Amino acid sequence: MDTSGSRQASRTYYLRKNIIMGLLHTWLPYILAGIAVGGQYALIAIGYTMVYGILRLINFAHGDVFMWSGLIMVYLVTVLPLWLSVILVIAFAIVLGTTIERVAYRPLRTAPRMSIMISAIGVSYLLQNFALYITGGLTKTYPSISWLQKTVKIGSATTKMVTLITPVLTIVLVFILVMLIKHTKIGMAMRAVSRDFETSSLMGIDINRVITVTFIIGCALASIGSILYFSNYTGINPMSGAMPGLKAFVAAVFGGIGSVPGAVVGAFVIGICENLIKGAGWTTFSDAFTFVLLIIILMVKPTGLFGEKNLDKV
Repeated sequence: MDTSGSRQASRTYYLRKNIIMGLLHTWLPYILAGIAVGGQYALIAIGYTMVYGILRLINFAHGDVFMWSGLIMVYLVTVLPLWLSVILVIAFAIVLGTTIERVAYRPLRTAPRMSIMISAIGVSYLLQNFALYITGGLTKTYPSISWLQKTVKIGSATTKMVTLITPVLTIVLVFILVMLIKHTKIGMAMRAVSRDFETSSLMGIDINRVITVTFIIGCALASIGSILYFSNYTGINPMSGAMPGLKAFVAAVFGGIGSVPGAVVGAFVIGICENLIKGAGWTTFSDAFTFVLLIIILMVKPTGLFGEKNLDKV
């Protein structure tokens, strides 16, 4: 019997096993964190991609709706029970988003696209400056939600319950949204408007209702995303929505803006890569990676992974 060969094979097996276990021990916490933050970006990105799909508008104020959802939560929990605060935060985000659409976007619907884009940027700065006035520029601490911040152990990694809940909740909400878009009357109307705005109007579809529902869905998901995000990153200031909003926008472009599944895939890719870069000790470049990815995808495939090529009819 060739015992030396058996011993060599055994040593090789255990060496490989130890290397794999070591890699898992090192990278698993970052992978889990990346999946969690990717789910949070996804909930914001859906709002960007849905509004663009219908209005061809980049809603630059969407990240600030996300920020205000977190800020309102800080104040509500001081006077109301947590469960009621969560409901009111979602309702506040919906009212804020639909008000922005009605006041800042609807009057400019027939104006040149640049005008509505400038209006969106103006609304974003307005929301940031109003938050600056309310908070005095001080960072507020997000309230502790005990069941989300409960510590759990997965293999060699220790993480919070919110890390496990986020991807599951994101997938469930996206599934419900996709079913709504594909199998309901309002979903059919949304698909029709996204294909041809003018023709849909001529066919009797209530454009204003479709756009309002789109903003309701996008803002509700952004507010849920804010609860999950700020349970992990507990400091809130007037600029807290800027970077998550930009990353969610990049995720929407990466996946193919206008595509809900594409936005979700893009968000998870960005979240995981961002945290792996942090795990490699390159934290300084984790934000830069997102925008480098945007440049690359625009150069290689401008329509994104799942985006459809638009053909202008002559």
